[in-house]
Amino acid sequence: MQEAIATVRRTREIQDRYGLQAKKKFGQNFITEPGVVEKIARSAIDDPSDLVFEIGPGIGALTQFLCEKAQKVVAFEVDPRLPEILQAELGADNLTVILQDFLEAPVEDIIDQFCEPGQKVRFASNLPYYITTPILFRLFESGADIASVTAMMQKEVADRFTAGPGSPDYNALSVITRYRTHVRKVMDVSRQVFSPRPNVDSAVVRFDFIKDHPVQDEKLFIDMVKACFVQRRKTISNNLRQWLQDKELAAKILEKAGIDPAARAQNLDLETFIRLYEENYEDIRKCKGESRP
Repeated sequence: MQEAIATVRRTREIQDRYGLQAKKKFGQNFITEPGVVEKIARSAIDDPSDLVFEIGPGIGALTQFLCEKAQKVVAFEVDPRLPEILQAELGADNLTVILQDFLEAPVEDIIDQFCEPGQKVRFASNLPYYITTPILFRLFESGADIASVTAMMQKEVADRFTAGPGSPDYNALSVITRYRTHVRKVMDVSRQVFSPRPNVDSAVVRFDFIKDHPVQDEKLFIDMVKACFVQRRKTISNNLRQWLQDKELAAKILEKAGIDPAARAQNLDLETFIRLYEENYEDIRKCKGESRP
């Protein structure tokens, strides 16, 4: 492999060559530590035959290692300055760059376009901090057959994704993530290895997607989970009562599921939320679901 792009020298060299400055509106922070991006690529790809999608390749620090480890890499880039730079600096025959905002892209159609039968689809990214959660939920809610996502994000957000019951970071996002995926933190990343340097540290998280989901009407289940965390200091009884607009029904469904009405959502695990929902599905659907489109 040619010299790593993820160094201070090469990053500055590329910026000087193309008159390229990081744009804050795109959340651009170029990573300058090759060991970090090499570990992300190694953690993201299980087999060279995997089809790898990258979101926001920037000047190619991570892309370079992805192209070394996978037979095919497809990158979504929103900055019109960068596709030409990527191709020129990497010269990778196995790289395709799509100039499009990922959140507006027909992801399922694009995956179908590039994916061959039996191929595992994996996503890898150094995600822009300001749109980390929308991008991940775009993938979580996709109908595409995605095997895993490995992403670097703000450490505070990573802590919420990986938090367990009882943790101060545990919230609806934590529960929904566990419903959709098996999640684990790969590593923490210091703010010192970025240019320009952000004000926070980062972490890399891998999400392995779960194919079979046990609940009926997943959207309604997710709505319920979010409602249980609306006011974190309130009991689950109070939050459900507010969501259902029915005090007696809130008490009834908690009793049926064997949940203490004085409990707080942050102390309940995924299995408890699923039990609460599934054992009361008809009552919840009648109250909330019949008005749904």
